Amino acid sequence: MKKVVFFGGGTGAFTVLSGLKKHPIELTAIVTMADDGGSAGILREEFGVLPPGDIRRALLALSETDNEVLLPLFNYRFKEGAGLNGHNFGNLMLTALERITGNLPTAIKEAEKILSVKGAVVPVTLYKSKLFAGLDDGQVIKGETNIDIPKHDGRIKIKKVWLKPKSYINPVAERAIASAEAIIIGPGDLYTSIIPNLLVIGVTEAIKKSKAKKIYIVNVMTKFGETNNFSAGDFITEINNYLGDNILDYALVNSKLPSYWRMRNYILERASAVQIEGLPEKPSPVFGDFLRTRGFVRHDSDKLARVIVSLI
Repeated sequence: MKKVVFFGGGTGAFTVLSGLKKHPIELTAIVTMADDGGSAGILREEFGVLPPGDIRRALLALSETDNEVLLPLFNYRFKEGAGLNGHNFGNLMLTALERITGNLPTAIKEAEKILSVKGAVVPVTLYKSKLFAGLDDGQVIKGETNIDIPKHDGRIKIKKVWLKPKSYINPVAERAIASAEAIIIGPGDLYTSIIPNLLVIGVTEAIKKSKAKKIYIVNVMTKFGETNNFSAGDFITEINNYLGDNILDYALVNSKLPSYWRMRNYILERASAVQIEGLPEKPSPVFGDFLRTRGFVRHDSDKLARVIVSLI
């Protein structure tokens, strides 16, 4: 059975993992620990724990439970109560499990049992760090949430991002990378879900040493405040800036434009479909219609999974 490692966070992680779990592969999801917003951010500040939000999403994506209540329960968000309003039950449960077991890795293992998870979910680091972004005009933005939902002028380009204090790779993640036959990166918010993984000391080194096929999934939409007007080539170039040139083997690039009717809300959010421009010679592009047929303009889980499996 092929060993596959996935890097990411947020909605992109759920999309890729929920498709890949249907195939006969051994999956390890390595997730970002940079989240500091919403329920996860509050728990991080009040309990001193690592943010559980991206861990929860990956667990749900890989769950094979036949209990119809468990998945909605882990996704349930309280809408009332002075202390509970806005909190996600899954985040609270992971925090409680960490308190009971004494550490996050053991807490995740217990959650994997509860949810009948196929594969493993691994935090990229066990160190607590904040994400910072330096903008073209010299401003420094502190915190993943403030980068993700800009209070500053979102038209100003992000020049670089970094973690402070420094964080170091989780040894479990390092071993998974070393034994992987394929490494998948993305899709997801470039500077707040994907690149934070590459900022952890030891991650890029481990990826470079790995003999795995390395596949990057280019976003289908830009995001205001992060990737304004980015082309497919811009996404790949920026990943290369942090990972290194000539490391990626393949880039999955969507070639299907969404209809105007599906784009209306995105236009109001100053987002646009990613255009196929400026592609470097390497990685080798793999073009295809990777869009969901309806709803939000996102990748289709099964379409992505079929192409990824064919490549590995």
